[in-house]
Amino acid sequence: MPYELVYIVRPTVDEQTLAAVNEKISKFITDNTGEIIKRDDWGKKRLAYPLMKFTEGFYQVFQLNLPPNAVRELERSLQLTEDILRYLIVRSDQP
Repeated sequence: MPYELVYIVRPTVDEQTLAAVNEKISKFITDNTGEIIKRDDWGKKRLAYPLMKFTEGFYQVFQLNLPPNAVRELERSLQLTEDILRYLIVRSDQP
């Protein structure tokens, strides 16, 4: 099923840590028979309101295909990743 994933990484991470977080998410998706259709790095943006005392964050957007049973595990993985401030997974209507 097609999904869209958006997550915000804390602004205090260096480039290597940011790349490691992105690689971890990408690897999880491909290991669970998922497919990344498009990946978009929005860069460092100001947050609408402070999250955990941070006012900025690195935004990442993925459009992906993932089996429905793997979505819950992806959410669990995102919750356990300390460098991720917030995430959102939405089922997309586009094939």
